[in-house]
Amino acid sequence: MLKESLTKFFKVDTLLGNLTGYLETRVELFKIEVKEDLAKNLSQAVFYFAMAFLIALFIVFFSIAGALLISSRLGGFAGFSIVGGFYLLVGIILFLSRKKVIPKVERRFAIMFRKKK
Repeated sequence: MLKESLTKFFKVDTLLGNLTGYLETRVELFKIEVKEDLAKNLSQAVFYFAMAFLIALFIVFFSIAGALLISSRLGGFAGFSIVGGFYLLVGIILFLSRKKVIPKVERRFAIMFRKKK
């Protein structure tokens, strides 16, 4: 009897109901925000992947065309050797500068993931 009168006096049952409703609403809002962020990030990833694929195709076909042009002037496989050597040189430069490049890329990604619109 005393417990019932105290809960009615302090309206604990209403408070608990409101708190439960509030928490359920916050959880639902969090789920919606996560879904929106996931959809945005996935669409950006697909877009960047498509762009990288198209740029890679461009580089491959442009390299083949350049190699064929050089080979027609110098004969044999000289064009393909020169183009391959160019890419080897670019790869070596990137490998040697990785300690400077990787932190910059990490910072860019960190900024991109922290940014809220």
